[in-house]
Amino acid sequence: MKRIFITGGGSGIGAATARLFAERGWQVGLADINATALAQTAASLPAGRASTHVMDVRDRDQWQAALADFAGPDGGIDVLMNNAGIAVGGPLIVNSWDEIDRVVAINLMGVVNGAKIGHRHLKAAGGCLLNTASAAGIYGGPGIGIYAATKFAVRGLTESLDIEWAADGIRVRSLMPSFIETPLLDAGVAGTNHNVRETVRAGGMEITPVVDAAEAAWRAVHGDAVHTVVGKTARRMAFAARWMPGGLRKQLRRRAMR
Repeated sequence: MKRIFITGGGSGIGAATARLFAERGWQVGLADINATALAQTAASLPAGRASTHVMDVRDRDQWQAALADFAGPDGGIDVLMNNAGIAVGGPLIVNSWDEIDRVVAINLMGVVNGAKIGHRHLKAAGGCLLNTASAAGIYGGPGIGIYAATKFAVRGLTESLDIEWAADGIRVRSLMPSFIETPLLDAGVAGTNHNVRETVRAGGMEITPVVDAAEAAWRAVHGDAVHTVVGKTARRMAFAARWMPGGLRKQLRRRAMR
């Protein structure tokens, strides 16, 4: 039976991906800092298909223990999904240092920790590292500077490791979703009285069902593309960033000035 270990597995994309993979016969290791959310996700999976691991992706000792526990005696993990992440919005000059440090520690260093510590388990299985990046890693937009910076970093790390680890038989992939129906959209936007969900809707952008992101994760793991974009906004942004970057820049500037 194949095995997938998912951080941020208590909700959102992580939980939806866990359900899809479990329904298709995989054993799932659910990791999250929220024990209650983990238990709820595990209860929604087919019986006997999930183990839960309460951990903070910033803690390397917890990473070591959770992966060793899930991998078992043979040490192999077929897919490690670096999915845990948090959102912060608002202008950089409004973001607090605590917010900035926390986003970088979770969204970037949490992924680095999972990659470095998970390498031996993926090598043992000839597996795949799947990192959740974002459409914010395609082109940075107004009010998401620090969040976009972490997602660009995840994108770059994914591309580097896919080449670097090919000799070890490990594939490295990323998801680049736009706005997905998850609790992240409830995060407040610094300097405003609005949350991300309200800001997205006010900007006329769509919110993609979380099941679409789970299906994209399945395609990413089984396909050859390094990056898999998810949602109409992400697809439009990827097209514009490649073929009409000047127009995209002007559009984002207009949005920022409203």
